[in-house]
Amino acid sequence: MTTTMTTVVPVRGSGPGPGRASLPGRLRGAARRYGPVLAVYGGLKLAGFAVFMWLLDSAGDFRTRHPRFGGGAHAWDVLATWDGWWYQQIAAHGYHPALEPVPGATGLITLEGNSAAFFPLYPAAMRLTSEVTGLGLYGAGILVSVVASFAAALGIHAVTARLVDRRAGLAAAGLWAVWPGSGVEWAVYSDSLYVALAAWACHAVLTRRWLTAGLLTYTAGLNRPTAVALIAALAVAALLALYRRQDGVARPLTALLVAPLGLLGYLGWVGHEMGDWGGYFALQRGAWAHTFDYGRHTADVFANVPVGHTDYLSAWPFADLIGVGVVLLAVLLLPLLVRRRPPAALVVYTVVTLVLVLGSQQIFANVSRYLLPAFPLFVPLAAALRRLSLPLQLTLLGVAALASGSYAGYALFELGVP
Repeated sequence: MTTTMTTVVPVRGSGPGPGRASLPGRLRGAARRYGPVLAVYGGLKLAGFAVFMWLLDSAGDFRTRHPRFGGGAHAWDVLATWDGWWYQQIAAHGYHPALEPVPGATGLITLEGNSAAFFPLYPAAMRLTSEVTGLGLYGAGILVSVVASFAAALGIHAVTARLVDRRAGLAAAGLWAVWPGSGVEWAVYSDSLYVALAAWACHAVLTRRWLTAGLLTYTAGLNRPTAVALIAALAVAALLALYRRQDGVARPLTALLVAPLGLLGYLGWVGHEMGDWGGYFALQRGAWAHTFDYGRHTADVFANVPVGHTDYLSAWPFADLIGVGVVLLAVLLLPLLVRRRPPAALVVYTVVTLVLVLGSQQIFANVSRYLLPAFPLFVPLAAALRRLSLPLQLTLLGVAALASGSYAGYALFELGVP
C-alpha cells in the first residue's frame, strides 16, 4: 500500500499570514481600542450641545438679532453666524482680497472686513463636502466640524496615552468635550479641524514619522495662523533629531522644509493679491483690531475684570470672566505639564500657542476658544483623573458636560462675540 504525501505551499497574499490579522479582526481591534474614546467624547459633547441648544431656545435672544450676528429663525442657526457667516461666503463665492478703507474712519477700525482674514482649508472642505453629499453649506460645515472633532478626540487620546497611558488618554478626550470654548467644536468654525491636524501632527512628531508630521503641519498652516506654534514645535524636534543623528537627514529635513509652506503660501498669496506683502496683518489690524501687542491688552483685562471694571477694548463681562479663569488655569497647568518631562516639541507647541494668544490684542472673550489648541495642558489633569474609578470620572465629566452648555457654548455665542 502506497501513501502519497501532499505538501501544501502557501500562496503569498492568500491569507492573513502569521502575525497579520484579517480585516474583520483589525476592525474589531480598532473598535475595542478607539470605540470607548469616541463614545466618551460623543456622549459628553452631545450632552453639552443639548444644553446649549436648550439655553438658546429658552432665552430666545437670537430671534431678535441679525442672522449674520448671532441671530436666526432657529436656535441651531446661531452655529453658523459670526465667523461661520464668513466661511459660508468663502465656500460659496471664493476670495476677493482687498484693503478697503472705511470712509472717514479714524479709530481702531479703519478697513472694511474682508474674507481674506479667514484661512482657506475649512471653507474648501465645506465646499467639497457640500458637492459630494448634496448638503447645503451650513450642513456641510457642521458635518466637517463634527467629524473633525472626533478625529481631534482620537488624536488627543493618542498623544496623552503615549505620555501617560490609555486611561489618561480617555480622560483627555473627555476634557476636550467639556473645555471652555468647546462650544465651537460643533459649529461652522475651523477650530475642530485645526485641533485634529495639530494633535495628529504632534503625535507624528512624537513617533518620529517625519513626513506625516510635515504634511499635517503644512495642512494646518492652511487652516489657522496659530500653526506657527506647530511649525516651531516640529522645527525643534527635527533639529534635535538632526543634531542627535537619530533618523538620518532626509526625513527630518524634508519635514522641516515642508511644514511652513501652507502658512507662508497663503500669506504670500494674500499679500500678492492686495499689493501689500503685509496685507493679511494690515487687514487683521485695521478691520478687526487684531494685532500682536506683547500682552498689553491681556494685562489691561486682568487689571479691570477682577475689580468689576469694563474700561478696556471689547468688554464682554461674563465671557471675559470665563476667559480670565481659563488663562489662570493654563498658567497653573503649564508647570505641571513641564514637570512630567514631555518631549521638547510638545512644550514648545504649548508655550508658543499661549504666547500667541495672550500676547495679542483681540476680543478677550474668545481666549477660551483660542486656547483649545493647547490640548497638552489636558495631560496633567487627565493623569489626575485616571486615579479615580471610571464611574466617578465619568460622573465628574458628565456634570461638566451639562454645565458646558452654558460656560462653553452660550457664554461664547450669546454673551460675547465668538
